[in-house]
Amino acid sequence: MARAFPETLVDFQRMFPSEQACLDFLVELRWPEGFSCPSCGVVRDPQRLSTRPRVLRCRECLEETSLTAGTILHATRTPIQVWFWGAYLVTSQTPGMSALQLQRQLGIGRYETAFQLVHKLRASMVRPDRDRIGPEWPVELDESLIGGRTRGEGRGVHHKATVIGAVEVRRTRDALKRRDAHEHGVPVKGQFYAGRLRLRMIPSRTEAEAEDFVTKNVEPGSRIATDGWEGYDRLRRHGYKLDPLVLNGDPDLAKRHLPMIHIVYSNLKTWLNGTHHSVSHRHLQAYLNEYVFRFNRRFYPRSMFNSVLGIAMQTEGPTYAELYDGDWAHPSQ
Repeated sequence: MARAFPETLVDFQRMFPSEQACLDFLVELRWPEGFSCPSCGVVRDPQRLSTRPRVLRCRECLEETSLTAGTILHATRTPIQVWFWGAYLVTSQTPGMSALQLQRQLGIGRYETAFQLVHKLRASMVRPDRDRIGPEWPVELDESLIGGRTRGEGRGVHHKATVIGAVEVRRTRDALKRRDAHEHGVPVKGQFYAGRLRLRMIPSRTEAEAEDFVTKNVEPGSRIATDGWEGYDRLRRHGYKLDPLVLNGDPDLAKRHLPMIHIVYSNLKTWLNGTHHSVSHRHLQAYLNEYVFRFNRRFYPRSMFNSVLGIAMQTEGPTYAELYDGDWAHPSQ
C-alpha cells in the first residue's frame, strides 16, 4: 500500500499536527516492514520513551536506538516538526526556496541554521541507489558554463563553473501512458519531451571527467548525441553509440541537434538567478542536485515530500562546521 503524502497545506497540517506525529512518520519511513532492532535483529514494536521521544527501545534485548542517528536529522536541536515544515515548503514551492526565505517563513533565529537545514535537505535529493539513464531512450550530452561573470579582467576571462549534463529524449506517447496510470500525473505537450536528467560540476572539460560522468550515469549501449568534441570518442570503448555533430557555434544547429539539454541549461540558469541570485562554486553541486530532483519529479510534484524524507532517513548530512569550512563534499550525480 502506497504511503499517503500531503497534497495541500491543509493535508499537511492534518497529517503532522505535532512533534510525535512527525516522529511516527519517520519510524515508518526508516522501517517500512516494522522496527528491526540493530542489535538483536528482532522485528517488533519498540518501547517509546516519553522523556526521550527520539529513542526506541527494543523489547527483546532492551537496547536503545536513536531514530535520527545516521540520518540528516542526527543530533539536531531543531524540532522535527520544523524540519517537516522545511521539507514541505522546499518541495511544494515550484521555484524552491532560498535559505533566507525559509528562515523568514519558519521564524528561525539564525540564518546559518536555515542555511544548514536547506543544505541537509539537498543532501537528501540524491538517491543512493539511483539508476543510470537510457538505454531505451536516446541521450543528449553537453557542457555549460554557470555563473561567474566578470568585468575589467580582459577578454575571455571568467570565473564560471563548468557543468556537464545528460538528459533522456522521450516520446510523448510514453508520457501520456504514465499520466493515465498515475492520478497525480501531469499531461505533456509536444512530440518529444525531456526524460531523466543528470548534472555534475566538473573542474574542467577533459576526457577523463566526461568519461567518469557518463559511465556512472548513462547505461552502456545508449545512443548519445553530442557536439563534435573529440574528447567524447573514448566513450565508444564502453559500448556507447555516439551521434556527434560539429556545431561551430551555430545556435540553430545546436537547437536542432541538442534541443533538450540546451533547454535544461537555460532553465537552470533562470532558476539559479531567480530563486538564489548568487551561488558559490563550493555549493553549486548542491543546487544542481536540487534542480535534478525537481526536474525528474516534475510530473509528480506532490510525491517530492515523501521522496526527500525517505532519502533523508538513509543519508547523513553536513554539519555546520563542514559546510562553512568547505570540508563537506556535496553528493554528485
